[in-house]
Amino acid sequence: MEVAALVALTLLLGALVILVALAVGRRKEEIKEESEQAAESSAEASAAKGLTSKKQKQEKQRSRKDKPAQHSFSHPLLAASLKGHSGNVTCLDFSSNGKYLASCADDRTVRIWSTKDFLEREHKCLRANVELDHATLVRFSPDSRAFITWLSNGDAIRIFKMIKKDDGTFSFKAASEDFPQKHKAAIVNIGIAETGKFIMSASTDTTILIWDLKGEVLASINTNQMTNSYAATSPCGRFVASCGFTPDVKVWEVCFGKGGEFREVTRAFDLKGHSAGVHAFAFSNDSHRMVTVSKDGTWKLWNTNVEYKKQQDPYLLRTVPCSSSDGSRVALSPDGRVVAISDGRNVAMFDATTGKLEEELRGVHSEEITDIRFDINSRFLVCSGDKAIRVFHNAPGYRAAIRDMQDMLKKAQNEAMKQRLQQQIREAQSALDTVLAAPTE
Repeated sequence: MEVAALVALTLLLGALVILVALAVGRRKEEIKEESEQAAESSAEASAAKGLTSKKQKQEKQRSRKDKPAQHSFSHPLLAASLKGHSGNVTCLDFSSNGKYLASCADDRTVRIWSTKDFLEREHKCLRANVELDHATLVRFSPDSRAFITWLSNGDAIRIFKMIKKDDGTFSFKAASEDFPQKHKAAIVNIGIAETGKFIMSASTDTTILIWDLKGEVLASINTNQMTNSYAATSPCGRFVASCGFTPDVKVWEVCFGKGGEFREVTRAFDLKGHSAGVHAFAFSNDSHRMVTVSKDGTWKLWNTNVEYKKQQDPYLLRTVPCSSSDGSRVALSPDGRVVAISDGRNVAMFDATTGKLEEELRGVHSEEITDIRFDINSRFLVCSGDKAIRVFHNAPGYRAAIRDMQDMLKKAQNEAMKQRLQQQIREAQSALDTVLAAPTE
């Protein structure tokens, strides 16, 4: 009996040993399989990571390759390229004292540049931040101590004061309140009268508003031109004008009393002669001349130094063929000698007296030109269209000035006058030679 029990116990123990051995063996195989799987997974993950890293690197290289190269431009008349904005520049304006150029862009800043630095290697600027918005238009006040902007999202005018610091630079302070929202369509331009008596804003829906400096609307004008493509205040501070779908430019006088109080807006005169809608126009510095550019493929120069209250109409001086397109802008040098017209990314410069095409500047910007202006001394032409501002020497202006002085010299009878003109001609010719000999940017 005991023997039988012992045999049974031995068999049981043997079975247990075999089961344990089998279990241990199976676990070893499972651990081995798990280890192999882990190794495979690790290898796969490593490979995937390598592929992802490689793919990201390739995508980075591709995006770097696909990124558009910075637009490069050179020309013998290029004096400077002002670079500081990180967004596209939409508007330019020179201060009436000639010291500053203001620019605004969709990077939420307005920048103030010193004109005396145009010919320097470095072009420093001061930055005014436009909080929670960006400015599409900018205009200096007549005293050059403030500027107004049009807010893209706010659809309103905001005034910034320029506060001079001890080091000669400025800090900028926005007015506590923006002007009220009154326009119901997109804005085409704003302006401040040189007299400081009113501010103008114009929208595409044929509306022009005349404001006082505190943001109260003094008058509303319906231009009846179906759409407004451009509007501006005259440098003399008396007039506002507009153009659009109709083939004319309409001009109004904003009238004030002797005590400075607003009286009325009255129709002054029209510029009639184009056969299609007018893209834009510009005044000379004394408002005695105006230039218009039209869809009919011409620009026209007008004498506007007339007594319109005596029914005297402006008269046409000349018509010149030119290239233009929707969005074209025109500038007339303050001395009235040069007409500049933008067409897409190009600029053409004409002699205002003869109508001769003097310069063609092609591919000035990587995108369509948004603004074009002469400085107050007629030395430079500036334009915007991308992140840079191009500054050109006004060589056609120098040539026209030399021609005018040579004509005066022929008529001069006084010896002292002759000597003075000869000296001025030599100086102007020397300045022109220096400009043409200067290395391009």
